[in-house]
Amino acid sequence: MDQERRGQWLRGVLDLCVLALLHRRESYGYELAQSLDATGIGPIQGGTLYPVLLRLQRTGLVTAQWREGASGPARKYYQITPAGSETLRRTTVDWDAFASGVGTILREVQTR
Repeated sequence: MDQERRGQWLRGVLDLCVLALLHRRESYGYELAQSLDATGIGPIQGGTLYPVLLRLQRTGLVTAQWREGASGPARKYYQITPAGSETLRRTTVDWDAFASGVGTILREVQTR
């Protein structure tokens, strides 16, 4: 996959993906990066992920709390807020409509 194009796509949806993962359960940065990679989005570097988490925190969509690690250093755990859940719900509807339109156009290429 073209890395420049992948980067452009990520900039548009990474916050939505992070909110969706946090909607499942609270998590910390490295674990979120692993989950994103496991879904097929690909590896996400800390320099990409942590600014998104900070922005979500500053806008009140997630909260963060430092916790001692059982077998290592303390970790910053992120949890979605009620405002984050509402934003996720609304944005998911918007994304579905947008992705459906893009899919319709691109499927035309596959049938020709």
